[in-house]
Amino acid sequence: MPIWDRFRRAAAHAFALGPPSSELSGQDRHLLEKIAGTIITRRLDTPAVLLLESSEPLHFLSGQVIQGLRPFLDLVCAPQEIERFVHLLERRDGIQQLVRIIQEKRASLILQADSSTV
Repeated sequence: MPIWDRFRRAAAHAFALGPPSSELSGQDRHLLEKIAGTIITRRLDTPAVLLLESSEPLHFLSGQVIQGLRPFLDLVCAPQEIERFVHLLERRDGIQQLVRIIQEKRASLILQADSSTV
């Protein structure tokens, strides 16, 4: 077998992404609900969704920045939550899940407001 064929076969999946992430654990889902709830109560849902969706290629890098800021973040957040959030940022679908939860919470809030005015 020629050397290029062996190299091509060995490097065929060198840059392939892993399979889609599995379902979120209960703790991950709870953390995303907590973050989404904070965003909704501060009425930052639209800017948050815009920022999260536009910076999607940088989420892994954001996780690394958070790791660098951990000594400071440990003062205001639980270390376990920071670690869990970093792992969620590193997942391909972690931020998409957060955006979906924010949109669901916002839609339910709008429905509640509409039903209370009628």
